[in-house]
Amino acid sequence: IAWAESSAVCFANSIIGAFTNREGGPSALATALTGKTAEYGFHLEKNRMAQVKYDIQAALNDTDDFGLLGQVIGTRTGKTIPYITGIEKATTEELKSFCASIATYGGIAIFHMEGITPNKTTIPDETEIVTEEDLRAARVELDDEGAEIDFISVGCPHASIKEIAEIAKMLDGKKVADGKTVWITTAKPTKDLAIKMGFYDTIENAGAFLVADACCAVAPLKGKFVGLMTDSAKACFYARGKNKFKTEIRTVEQCIKEAIS
Repeated sequence: IAWAESSAVCFANSIIGAFTNREGGPSALATALTGKTAEYGFHLEKNRMAQVKYDIQAALNDTDDFGLLGQVIGTRTGKTIPYITGIEKATTEELKSFCASIATYGGIAIFHMEGITPNKTTIPDETEIVTEEDLRAARVELDDEGAEIDFISVGCPHASIKEIAEIAKMLDGKKVADGKTVWITTAKPTKDLAIKMGFYDTIENAGAFLVADACCAVAPLKGKFVGLMTDSAKACFYARGKNKFKTEIRTVEQCIKEAIS
């Protein structure tokens, strides 16, 4: 395949087990039109082998924790391909968050996670440790002192129908507080499904917005808000750099509690 968008590329290579390079829009479109892509880079097995091992000695409980882990490993490893041990289980949503973060902070297009991802690889001898303290330090780095939260966004990368269902349950019968804006961003087919299942009405009736085919990381929001709370380390990166927001990273549940407080 030939996918664009860095976190999608990382997910395809690492979680699905597909073969893709990090394509730009024009080259991905060219492949869609022709059915062909260049045979180089991550289409070749020899370029997909792990180069450094990471042993995770920290508890990972939610999407925000997996985003912080991606920040830690991405920052350390750059574009070096990691082999990751110590993670016994992870949901699709947590892996999606990890892919987005490690691709943002490190430029990673593929990783190997022992017992979870389907790729074959040699196992490197060089090993680095990631501890609870490393994750705490990453959280401190993304939590700006004195952040005045007026924007809450979940769905970077796009929220799954499972996440939307959970958020709808949290918002059922509640109202978003005055002075706060809430975005739940997702793909158009997922939004259509959420409409059919009644989640859209629940979310919108609470005063939040279920937004399709957009994301707080790329939307032109500079000057419209002051502080962002999100479960996404990727969103924090772009909110700070592009839109000059202060940020806080929290669980989805904490984000929704902030929205209605």
